Amino acid sequence: MAVVAIVGRPNVGKSTLFNRLVGKRLAIVDDTPGVTRDRREGEGRIADMRFRILDTAGFEDAYDDSLEARMRRQTEQAIAEADVALLLIDARAGVTPLDERFAALLRKGRTPVLLLANKCEGRAGQPGLMEAYSLGFGDPIPVSAEHGEGLGDLYDALHDHIGLGEAEPVAEAELFRPELDVTLSDDPEAENDAPPEAGTPERPLQLAIVGRPNVGKSTLINRYLGEDRLLTGPEAGITRDSIAVDWTWKGKNVRLVDTAGLRRRARVTEKVEKLSAADTRRAIDFAEVVVLLLDADDMLEKQDLTIARQVIDEGRALIVAANKWDAVKDREAALQKLRDRLQTSLTQLRGVPVVTLSAKEGRNLDKLLSEAFRIHALWNKRISTAKLNQWLEGMVATHPPPLSKGRRIKIRYMTQAKTRPPTFAIFASQAENLPEAYIRYLSNGLRSDFGLDGVPLRLHIRQGKNPFQPTKRR
Repeated sequence: MAVVAIVGRPNVGKSTLFNRLVGKRLAIVDDTPGVTRDRREGEGRIADMRFRILDTAGFEDAYDDSLEARMRRQTEQAIAEADVALLLIDARAGVTPLDERFAALLRKGRTPVLLLANKCEGRAGQPGLMEAYSLGFGDPIPVSAEHGEGLGDLYDALHDHIGLGEAEPVAEAELFRPELDVTLSDDPEAENDAPPEAGTPERPLQLAIVGRPNVGKSTLINRYLGEDRLLTGPEAGITRDSIAVDWTWKGKNVRLVDTAGLRRRARVTEKVEKLSAADTRRAIDFAEVVVLLLDADDMLEKQDLTIARQVIDEGRALIVAANKWDAVKDREAALQKLRDRLQTSLTQLRGVPVVTLSAKEGRNLDKLLSEAFRIHALWNKRISTAKLNQWLEGMVATHPPPLSKGRRIKIRYMTQAKTRPPTFAIFASQAENLPEAYIRYLSNGLRSDFGLDGVPLRLHIRQGKNPFQPTKRR
């Protein structure tokens, strides 16, 4: 699949165009310059043309070791990787000196460049469209990323560069037939909750790395990939978008998702940080396994527990990973303290896996992934109805349900309703009166007897039908 990179100075609409071409609102978009920092990948489409699209940070004229310079180097990597670059300018602002400097650098490279004049809806962009000829990339393509205008011209221009062979020109109106629609969807990139059918390619394990700012999430993913794919540095809060990277570990497909650090909501005041936090929560919603990364020097603070509870509430498999373990002096005492805190503060999820590692030194990284695949298998575990009811009979005989209104609650039947996470339905008389303590007794028994420690369980108590109660006739 051909690779297309969207480049340009800050705040010209690169992420808006990226969202338009992938058909989903994946990249964070805001009027604030410099929102995008890492390069994001997606599958772009215009009618029958498909390609891999890269969203990049706004080009900054910086060459030191600052954050802006590191963002520029990420953009340069995307340009080098691309088969064609889309240089985006803001037609309403006209050609700026930074546009000219960036265009001069692009002309020195080997990557073909298409010039796009964005925000050309209406007449306000016409002067800037004329100015764009001065950049030396031929005829600029007028587009409106926000409104989806100009995609027919972009289709024709891309067709000459990414080697799809001869094709009939596609009229603008045909781009918006239902089967070829490239309008934006409000649904995030969700995965089907059901396991793949037999014979279909294996879906990658959706593994999200979450935690507070500056605990080493991006460093961990870079270490797995063996390259500086994600922007890192001493500054807290560098990552803003949730960036998904497909990868293979020991022949198994993994989609690693880097996320923005989550601070306490009371401390989040800027709009962009609020958008980043919402993007992280969405990444948790659509993950399968979530790694809560901790700083070994400051483990399980109140915010860490808040994140962990959110993961559990969403029904995702959770792993707690203590990073920077190489800097801990008394490791045995620190590990015991962490486990004690988990036992007392996360009582709703017994047996959470704990892994100690060092992303910087590359220690215990394979152990973390082994644990992720193990807990993922438990998260998908299915137990036969016969075994469940045999187990239920023993649990009820050992500890019968209490009385309610002078009558004993009768538990009649149990079945597993779904997996991901394991969800069970229990049918009982007077279901609404079954105490929480007894439900916890059953839940703990399920974990112990079927090896379900460390994954969220859902236990739904249903009202059983009384076969002796006459049915009402109309």
